[in-house]
Amino acid sequence: MSDFQKNMFDQIQKKSNITTDEIMKVASSVQNANFSDEKTVRNLVKQLAKMANKPISKEKEDKLVQSITKNKVPKDLNSLGQLFKK
Repeated sequence: MSDFQKNMFDQIQKKSNITTDEIMKVASSVQNANFSDEKTVRNLVKQLAKMANKPISKEKEDKLVQSITKNKVPKDLNSLGQLFKK
């Protein structure tokens, strides 16, 4: 793993309490997932919120699901962070 990747995972862990191993398990489980399927995306959003021990409102969940299923996901971490703050 490169220093950049390690630093990125360290930052994610600090902000969310999700370990690198947990991230890799989720990434592996969704590798061939259909992100245009609302049910699949909604389950993933709920799973990640639970892993991070962060409650997510129905409104925020709906916004995330809509953005992901319509392929309007930000291309960088800063923009992605802003999406979660909305």
